[in-house]
Amino acid sequence: MKKTLLLTSMLFLACSFLMANGSSEQAKNSDDDLIVVGYAQVGAESDWRTANTESFKSTFVEENGYKLIFDDAQQKQENQIKAIRSFIQQDVDYIVVAPVVETGWDTVLKEAKDAGIPVILSDRMVKVSDDSLFTCWVGGNFEKEGKDAGLWLAEYLKQQGRDKEQINLVTLQGTIGSSAQVGRTDGFATELAKHSNWNMLARQSGEFTQAKGQEVMESFLKKYNDIDVVISENDNMSFGAIDAIKAAGKTCGPDGDIIIVSFDAVRAAFESMIAGDLNCVVECNPLHGPRVAEIIQNLEQGNPVDKISYVVEEVFPAETAKSVLPTRKY
Repeated sequence: MKKTLLLTSMLFLACSFLMANGSSEQAKNSDDDLIVVGYAQVGAESDWRTANTESFKSTFVEENGYKLIFDDAQQKQENQIKAIRSFIQQDVDYIVVAPVVETGWDTVLKEAKDAGIPVILSDRMVKVSDDSLFTCWVGGNFEKEGKDAGLWLAEYLKQQGRDKEQINLVTLQGTIGSSAQVGRTDGFATELAKHSNWNMLARQSGEFTQAKGQEVMESFLKKYNDIDVVISENDNMSFGAIDAIKAAGKTCGPDGDIIIVSFDAVRAAFESMIAGDLNCVVECNPLHGPRVAEIIQNLEQGNPVDKISYVVEEVFPAETAKSVLPTRKY
């Protein structure tokens, strides 16, 4: 009886081992069929960034043939560099990175290239000595966004009969050295130079966050009593600026004391325009996931891809907010 029980137990354990080993091997084979993508994200500093992250997480899923390894750098370049090196060690198939700043990437991107891993840049660009260190870039045309903001402001002031007035401006800049900050600042500066009556009082970074945007706007209001226009390089800083303006006893928006031109065009910005606090938002489309997936599929098939791919973006004045809001996906 004991021998029978012992034999039965041994057979059961053997079968269990084979089944477990088979399941493990099957899972491994299943994982091997997936395209592994490592994504080094900037952080979660804004509503735009949250929508951008969700676009990747909802695109690079197993049902679509992918495994996503996601890393939040918390706005620190050193964290992104560590993440990229971790991706290289894990032998991922593709690396996607939204660089915190433009410089300082040559060494780690060369490591990825030497490992034979294509690097796709999302949202922000890098400045490197060798462009072959990255495969391609997907994002908004930041300089055009800045120019579009300037063109809209010029037309708006003309409609208001203020095109000949002295116009005092301040700029809430994004993270200094980031592609969005550089492009939007430079693009707007191009239009600023065309108007001798536009006077840029100050530019200062609000780091793309609402809290810092409010802090910087408070300092502007204490220093300058005659601000006509705020150029805010993202929506979250605009929300902070609105809070600071109202706390100072001033008003903003189409019927207010101060004109605010913002960037990104998240849903909350449309709600702010409807509430009468924002004048205009220049879109920066965060839904990069599907475009990056399309690029990866082309690379998988050995097809060439464009080095630079811009996403479609628009300009939305306050009067369009009510009709456009229901169509927004972010």
